[in-house]
Amino acid sequence: MISLPVAEVRERLGRGLFAMVAGPEGPRNRARIHDTPGPRWFAEDRPIRRVHADASMFVGGLRALLLQSLHPLAMAGVAQHSDYRGDPWGRLQRTSTFLAVTTFGTDADAQRAVDKVRGIHRRVHGTAPDGRAYRADDPHLLEWVHIAEVDSFLTAHQRYGADPLDQEGRDGYVADTARVASALGVPDPPRTEAELGDRIAAYRGELCGTDAARDAA
Repeated sequence: MISLPVAEVRERLGRGLFAMVAGPEGPRNRARIHDTPGPRWFAEDRPIRRVHADASMFVGGLRALLLQSLHPLAMAGVAQHSDYRGDPWGRLQRTSTFLAVTTFGTDADAQRAVDKVRGIHRRVHGTAPDGRAYRADDPHLLEWVHIAEVDSFLTAHQRYGADPLDQEGRDGYVADTARVASALGVPDPPRTEAELGDRIAAYRGELCGTDAARDAA
């Protein structure tokens, strides 16, 4: 049982984090996302809603960005095609909005958000500092970005969230996120916590701390 003072502190921190991550248009965007009538990808009782509504998402988001940066090709795409140095909060706000729309928004709004991201991915390609070519719509890179994100959100929620998930809930969360990943072009995203751990482990040989990753950190 959380005491009232701790609950109040948690609520205040949550409001502060929301303002930082969602930006000045956050309250208006939240009202539009949540209040627009229509069917949703996820029912109100789904684990993805519980996780993505918790303030621990801020910690998970920062962890996800750091973990994703350890893949040299994924980091090359970010370094060469985004303004993360000049506008780090802007990147976080755009990611936050995408997560909110696909989790809580209508089917139509969620699909539009996915289509927009896929359109951006098609334009992002180049050559990494190590000479390898990359494309943001490469299914292998898309999977890495997805699993790093899901693992980070789930880990943060279990450690810092107000109401951690049991095993069924954790598997349910991974399964929920698979729907969004599939829509983004990941061929076979993990659907259980165990599968998620196996996929993360399978990428370990591809990861390293490049100059770009250290700069991003």
